[in-house]
Amino acid sequence: MSSQNRAPQRVIHVGVGVFGKRWCSDFLRSNVVDGTIQVVALVDRNPENLKAGQTALGLRDDQCFTDAAQAFKAVKADFCTVATTPAHHEEVIDAAIAAGLDILCEKPIADTMAATLRIAEKVKAAGRKMAVTMSHRYDQDKTTLRRVVKSGQLGKINAIGMRFQGDMRQHMAWSSLFRHEMEHPLLIEGSIHHMDILADLAGDKCESVYATTWRPSYAAYKGDTDAVVVLGFANGVKVVYEGTCAHSTGLNTFYKEYIRVDGEHGTAILTHRTVELFMRQDIWRQQHREGQGQKIDLLVQPKWINNWLIERFAQWRAGGAPLETEVANNVQTSAIIFAAIESQRTGVPVQLAPFIAAVGR
Repeated sequence: MSSQNRAPQRVIHVGVGVFGKRWCSDFLRSNVVDGTIQVVALVDRNPENLKAGQTALGLRDDQCFTDAAQAFKAVKADFCTVATTPAHHEEVIDAAIAAGLDILCEKPIADTMAATLRIAEKVKAAGRKMAVTMSHRYDQDKTTLRRVVKSGQLGKINAIGMRFQGDMRQHMAWSSLFRHEMEHPLLIEGSIHHMDILADLAGDKCESVYATTWRPSYAAYKGDTDAVVVLGFANGVKVVYEGTCAHSTGLNTFYKEYIRVDGEHGTAILTHRTVELFMRQDIWRQQHREGQGQKIDLLVQPKWINNWLIERFAQWRAGGAPLETEVANNVQTSAIIFAAIESQRTGVPVQLAPFIAAVGR
């Protein structure tokens, strides 16, 4: 899966906050080691963060910048990776487009639907490549589940259920201050991953979104930490999602979520990184119990999540297949999130296509 005989692609990384540090020490570094990329510059407004990233990647002082536009002008690169907070994505992407760079950006595309559509349009007009790091879709357990569902052995998919229960209710338990101060931390920062994998498993475009969200009194957030979302897809698949980042015990937290896919011929269940399969038999009133199904071996490969996404993005730029999460496609995932917020505000289901069209006018 490495670049092998190709020269490493030159990358400027922007954003060395809490998760940005992992980009430097893990995601980028693994792709530097195998020759997929070469990190040629690093950007962060905070000098302490910048120093941490510099140390992790072994960069010189003259490769470190506090301004993205300045870095893009000063250092020759092929693409940039963006791990700033969502509200700052557009300004970084604007500067990248002006410098002729392709973009691999952390989710979501932006912090509003309007900004999401602006970014997608600007990328298209400039003829640049941009993808979003929907890392959950590219994790080992969910890729295995996707393979089972896409194989067709479950038959026609009828319904999908997903449960996310993270114990991050205390102040600063979810890594960064901005999540505790935003209006919809669960949906924008967490459920964006879950809606992406759910839409992929459903196998068609989402048509309708109905949501209710709330914040229990014990959650140290300004915005809503809990949600129930119901999705309807063009092929008839229905989805029910339960999510909370203020759970008491964290039964199904990040990377250990519960997903159940019910099909005509069987059910596939993913929970705590284990995939099991229950197939229908021609007997009267079958009854099965979770944990006693056919265990499916997880797929094995060298890279997963963002480590794999960086490599896939480099392969796309070198003439390979486009990423499924290229920005034009990922607009749909973002739209589900912002439609859920609109549904919470109005108390009624939101039709996705008219919602996107109205925001884009």
